[in-house]
Amino acid sequence: MIDFHSHILPNIDDGARSIEETFNLIREAKNVGFDAIISTSHYIEGYYETDQPEREVWINAIYENLQAKNIDIKLYLGNEVYISENLIKLLEQGRASTINDTNYVLFELPLKIEPMNLYQVVYEMLQYKLVPVLAHPERYSFVQKDVDLVYDLIKAGVLMQCNYGSIIGQYGERAQLLVKKFLQNNMVHFLGSDVHRQKTIYPKIPQILPQIDELIGEDKLIELTTTNPQLALKNKRIEIEEPRKIEFTLKEKIKLMLKK
Repeated sequence: MIDFHSHILPNIDDGARSIEETFNLIREAKNVGFDAIISTSHYIEGYYETDQPEREVWINAIYENLQAKNIDIKLYLGNEVYISENLIKLLEQGRASTINDTNYVLFELPLKIEPMNLYQVVYEMLQYKLVPVLAHPERYSFVQKDVDLVYDLIKAGVLMQCNYGSIIGQYGERAQLLVKKFLQNNMVHFLGSDVHRQKTIYPKIPQILPQIDELIGEDKLIELTTTNPQLALKNKRIEIEEPRKIEFTLKEKIKLMLKK
């Protein structure tokens, strides 16, 4: 398996707080079956701005140390880039990073308010032959109120990365309900831990995988955890299944309206 979304680099963002925690996180990932981790530190203009060369130094140094300790896990460089009108410029200048220097870009949105320029930024990425991958759509409160937005974005060319923890309610009942619906309706293309701290999500992966397997089957689970990430890392095209618009029962609609 390949973890498509992680915050393992020390003191770069709100993720790992020390090099010791970094190695502890990597060991946790290895112990539950991950063969590779994509480091997707936040890049937020004016807040988290560690550029690509510095993050590359960290990745290379950590990987060399892992090899010296005979810990067989691969590390790849990326970013979780906060949506910005300057997104293309940040990538061109080597400040923010695509996934493993490919055309795939993991980006995030404000959690509570849909950005006015969302489609403008998406279309600009597509014009530059980039493949936008939206981080954890199930967590955005405006998506929880209008799930058709995810369907529309997929139809426009955006891929979706959901978080493992959502399936067990880590981000609340709304996100838990939505991630199940997304999985069942061909609206998830990658899964990621979004790990920030040790002893949090990685130890729960063994209980999470069977729940996802039950929803979508083993073949689809392998596609989201291994096949699609491998294709992205190699800058290969991912053939996606046609998404289906989500339908909710009355009980589910009430849950989305009432639960925080």
